Amino acid sequence: MYEGSFPHKRYQKTLEFLRDHIPAPAKVLDLGVKNPFVEFMEKEGYTVSNTKGEDLDFDTNAVKTDDAEIVTAFEIFEHLIAPFNVLRDIKADKLVASVPLKLWFSPAYQSKTDPWDRHYHEFEDWQFDWLLEKSGWQIKAREQWTHPVNKIGIRPLLRYFTPRYYIVYAVRKTA
Repeated sequence: MYEGSFPHKRYQKTLEFLRDHIPAPAKVLDLGVKNPFVEFMEKEGYTVSNTKGEDLDFDTNAVKTDDAEIVTAFEIFEHLIAPFNVLRDIKADKLVASVPLKLWFSPAYQSKTDPWDRHYHEFEDWQFDWLLEKSGWQIKAREQWTHPVNKIGIRPLLRYFTPRYYIVYAVRKTA
């Protein structure tokens, strides 16, 4: 449907994963402010609302009171110091979340111009799985993919073979 029109490989992979596990239509609460990916979800038939930019380390009210069927969190949890809190407080019983994986050959991301654009966590897959389990989620599906860059060097070469993104579909554990 969108072949060749995605600005990023991760948009295409993320939408395919979402479509496979949570078919549209569905009411989605997407963590983080409205972003370009929301348009792809809406074109697919999802009804999407976003959090308002509140610091989810301190204020989890948006996920406690929203009536969304599913919460999505695409590259959000690495920016939080305590992602456990928001994961624990999510009212919806379905979650699709992606995180950048820790790369042994590259330091954690930190913007040189934006003091808020930094990664406190870059997870290994088992760490993110454990975080989800401890906060009350059961993983039903997972996938990883690479993020090659068009540059020359050892690190760009390693990016062709080393997974950079990790996405999961999880459901709330029942007591």
